Amino acid sequence: MSEVLEVNDSNFEDEIIKSDLPTMVDFWAPWCQPCLITGPWIEELAQEYDGRFKTAKMNVDENAMTPNRYAIRSIPTILLFKNGELADTIVGAVGKANIEKAMVKLIQ
Repeated sequence: MSEVLEVNDSNFEDEIIKSDLPTMVDFWAPWCQPCLITGPWIEELAQEYDGRFKTAKMNVDENAMTPNRYAIRSIPTILLFKNGELADTIVGAVGKANIEKAMVKLIQ
């Protein structure tokens, strides 16, 4: 079972940008109600795509550099990376199926 990795400003480059797998990062905060709705979907997708996708979360209250670097203005925001490049951005609690659709595009 794949775990959702907690990333921060100091390990983002190594864990996400340098990853051999496509990656998804959920930018969230504990006080954000839509983030709490999205969280379980992220965990389910991490399990369903274990070995094909790396899944991570970043608390925007505890990390400022990375959210600023990617102009995160609203949460939840999900960034998807492939080969170290930003490939897609999803803003808001858009539903598990929409997140999965964006993921599948990166592993085909």
